[in-house]
Amino acid sequence: MHTHNIYADSVTYSELIKCCISRGAIREAKIVHNHVFSNGYRPMTFLINVFVSMYVKFNLLDDAQKLFDQMPERNVVSWTTMIAAFTNVRDYDKAIGFLILMLRDGVRPNSYTFSSVLRACCKLSELRQIHCGIVKYGLESDVFVRSALVDIYSKWGDLVNAERVFSEMPTGDLVVWNSIIGAFAQNNEGDEALSLFKKMKRCGFSADQATLTSTLRACTGLALLELGQQIHVHVLKFNQDLTLNNALMDMYCKCGNLEDAQRAFSRMLNKDVISWSTMIMGLAQNGFSQKALEMFEAMKKAGIRPNYVTILGVLFACSHAGLVDKGLYYFNSMQKLFGIEPGREHYGCVIDLLGRAGKLDEAIKMIHDMKSEPDAVTWRALLGSCRVHQNIDHAVYAAKQILALDPDDAGTYILLSNLYAKSQMWEDVAKVRKIMRDKGVMKEPGCSWIEVNKKVHAFVLGDNSNPQLDEVIRELNKLILRLKQVGYVPDTNFVLHDLEGEQMEDSLLYHSEKLAIMFGMMYSVKGKAIRIRKNLRICGDCHVFTKLLSKIEDCYIVIRDPIRYHHFRDGICSCEDFW
Repeated sequence: MHTHNIYADSVTYSELIKCCISRGAIREAKIVHNHVFSNGYRPMTFLINVFVSMYVKFNLLDDAQKLFDQMPERNVVSWTTMIAAFTNVRDYDKAIGFLILMLRDGVRPNSYTFSSVLRACCKLSELRQIHCGIVKYGLESDVFVRSALVDIYSKWGDLVNAERVFSEMPTGDLVVWNSIIGAFAQNNEGDEALSLFKKMKRCGFSADQATLTSTLRACTGLALLELGQQIHVHVLKFNQDLTLNNALMDMYCKCGNLEDAQRAFSRMLNKDVISWSTMIMGLAQNGFSQKALEMFEAMKKAGIRPNYVTILGVLFACSHAGLVDKGLYYFNSMQKLFGIEPGREHYGCVIDLLGRAGKLDEAIKMIHDMKSEPDAVTWRALLGSCRVHQNIDHAVYAAKQILALDPDDAGTYILLSNLYAKSQMWEDVAKVRKIMRDKGVMKEPGCSWIEVNKKVHAFVLGDNSNPQLDEVIRELNKLILRLKQVGYVPDTNFVLHDLEGEQMEDSLLYHSEKLAIMFGMMYSVKGKAIRIRKNLRICGDCHVFTKLLSKIEDCYIVIRDPIRYHHFRDGICSCEDFW
């Protein structure tokens, strides 16, 4: 150009820099930068912004800031570029510092400035201050700002303000709808997320990938298989969207429908580590440990490198199948083979693995060898193993650790009381019960949910508010009588031992999962799987009851508790009585 006396202007240089960025040509981009600033040439602010942005995109933030500091004049684009840059690398203090300097410099922020800096808020107080600034500058109606506000409020668990921001929206916009639905779904408020989804549809908006991903997450948390299957129809419009397909698989896995999960997995043309990890964890949690390990081997053959969650699924599979040697091998080699540092969850799986196998001393040693401080969940894994193996000394030790971390954990008191009672240590039983009374610790009532005809029905132990409860109990009594005739005997080891014999048996008969199962048998389509979600771990008596029921009634029952999934069919459970 110069040989023809034609000289580049700012637009030409800008296009040249864009070309360098697209090709990752850092060296050439710097040559252009040096050329522009040679011979005392003073480029326009617009062009300097292009160079600042260039250094940011090449992740050369020191160079970007150096050039920014040398700018004779900075506009909103200059400041916003730097704020976004430091937000993206999680240097949040610096990002907010730039906003403060920007305001002192008298530059008015725009919607992009606030959308960027909102992600840098590390405290709820910072978020509220910036929200005030947004209102001050009249940007609260901007779609992207409003969406960012909803996202960040929900990140901090402040759903009240998230919903307030959403409800003040003067005109509807899909981006903001997605933000509020995602906010409730991510904060385990699935009912509200689904309610908003239905409201969005009534307002005439069509769901996109983000909407469906959040809605599937809500169905996952509530184990709403029927609704999830309806949403699957919408997913077909975005057939090969990876994130959406991963969410779909996760929903099926966590609703205990492994057949549809595997079908969705096999149809995916592209699978990432999340896809494989979702299936591995899903198979493991549903009691199909061997299939989970086979899936792990297939994943490695496909050239996909495992991540933190993958190994967690593998260890979970080993733990719940009693594969001690294999589990220890994967745990001890995960860092060497895959570069993954064992986390608290990995340790928890191995402690559970050792405890289930009766290696309680090794489990305790593993806890003491943990690099991070063991939490209550870790100690509960040990306590559960102590119950199985009736080891009072280790149980007391584990219980003390749990109660030091969670003094109001009713489950620990009850388990300890029952262990003492089984060993006829009645004075210790009385002490535990007195502590519970003095502290006002109450056992969380068992609650089970079942979805029938697109409606969720709840059954709570001791709650008589369900209008169909009397009818359900009548039918359950008849069923229990039939089961007793073929050998069912209620196992009273799973209730408080301060009850008399008949009282103990009665308290078992009407556990919430039994009521939910009976309701499902009465009102579900015959031959259709009965799927139950419950808030507490299934007790041994209900486990025996459901196994026997699945055999004599020829039915398929899936129970999801906080620990795992149990698939009952033909008198056998997928956990193989190892849970």
